[in-house]
Amino acid sequence: MLYQSTRGSDKKVSAAEAIAQGLSENGGLYVPESFPKLDKQALNELVGMSYHERAARIIGLYLNDFSDDEVSEYARKAYSTLSFNHPAIAPLHKHDENTHVLELWHGPTSAFKDMALQMLPHLVTASLKKIGEERQVCILVATSGDTGKAALEAFSDIPGTKIMVFYPSEGVSDVQKLQMMTQEGGNVNVVAIEGNFDDAQSGVKTIFSDENLREKITESGFMLSSANSINWGRLVPQVVYYVSAYCDLINNNEIKFGEKVNFCVPTGNFGNILAAYYALQMGLPIGKLICASNSNDVLTEFIKSGVYDRNRQFFTTVSPSMDILISSNLERLLFDASDRDGKMIANLMSELGTDGRYTVDGKIKEKIDKIFVGGMCSEDDTLKTISDIYKNHKYLMDTHTAVAYKVLCDYRKETGDNTKSVVVSTASPYKFCDSVLTALGHTVSTDGAELLDLLAQSTGTAIPAPLAGLKEKKVLFDTLILTNDMKTEVFKFLKG
Repeated sequence: MLYQSTRGSDKKVSAAEAIAQGLSENGGLYVPESFPKLDKQALNELVGMSYHERAARIIGLYLNDFSDDEVSEYARKAYSTLSFNHPAIAPLHKHDENTHVLELWHGPTSAFKDMALQMLPHLVTASLKKIGEERQVCILVATSGDTGKAALEAFSDIPGTKIMVFYPSEGVSDVQKLQMMTQEGGNVNVVAIEGNFDDAQSGVKTIFSDENLREKITESGFMLSSANSINWGRLVPQVVYYVSAYCDLINNNEIKFGEKVNFCVPTGNFGNILAAYYALQMGLPIGKLICASNSNDVLTEFIKSGVYDRNRQFFTTVSPSMDILISSNLERLLFDASDRDGKMIANLMSELGTDGRYTVDGKIKEKIDKIFVGGMCSEDDTLKTISDIYKNHKYLMDTHTAVAYKVLCDYRKETGDNTKSVVVSTASPYKFCDSVLTALGHTVSTDGAELLDLLAQSTGTAIPAPLAGLKEKKVLFDTLILTNDMKTEVFKFLKG
């Protein structure tokens, strides 16, 4: 299977090349030429497998230049109980007869990004060997909170790699910031920027697309790659947990084989819900994909109107991982919905860069409407949802999961659609202690790691092991820069 750029090019690359490069040279995102199919027999076989076996089977369908044994070994290492504190890896919590919560935060950084980033280092290092790359690789990451720590943890002290993470100084939670600032490893660097996630992401993309800069980096003995979901090797492992959740619903006698299921996904950069769309393209019986937004509801408005417009007020919210106005992975959906018209996508992305907005045509809008629904949850409703769910069900959820749960409830009221649905839970509530405590009626007068103990004491729940020792860790990174200085910081890091 070969891969092509969403912005059009006659050049096609192998899976190893796509993963190693991260981003196409013309600024587009790599996508497979076609989607492998899961027929009834294949899906039935997956039902009886463990999570790492499912991962190996599904990911292997996309990586023709990797052997089955290679992918199986990577999956076994990535999804072991040494890294994940739940035997199911991605367990389902039954909320009621029609609603389940898919918990994706039992990994080493207590966030859903672990589901892909525990796999990515194996794919990147193997890909570099397969293409004969002798340079070291520098992984550049822009993060709205969770990707940064998960990537740092995954690539820490991996031979032949360096990793540099940029995050908005005021756009992540105290726990997320502390996780990154205390990261250990001889090949890691963490830098805060004055700006928001979109500024960080745009800065990283600019570095990738700067041909002169790439040449200078090559002269330094490095090549660039990415651990953001713009990298195909980051995105394809996310397809797995949607298929796995469906298999678990069958195993738990919650659905019949072939019955359609809805997924409600909190998303800002569109990668998480795009992975569900790709699972649907492979043949997974999905009814609706419900895109849940916070106050930065650019995606919800796009799904409803067909107009993508980032020219709006940016809000810093209690669900910071979704505080995004430039949703990179939407480009991949548009490419598919436009019958793979790379020239059209390049024009739309150019409009977004110059005007901050674009409008899709009626055919694309019609295709999106068949599958996607958008909904927004306010700050007050986010906190109220956390409070109500804990009070009535003794289930503690984080701010992003609460956004998705409320949007699903609203969707059901508006449509009467009571299809079995899965709320995708993207982080432990302990990642956002201050907001969760506020939702539960506490006056928060401290910050950072002290809040972990307060949340544990007030709810009688256990602090996740990866977060429990944060307050004893030493801060190793406290650099703050302007976005214009990102290129300079990269060179300093590579020469250091």
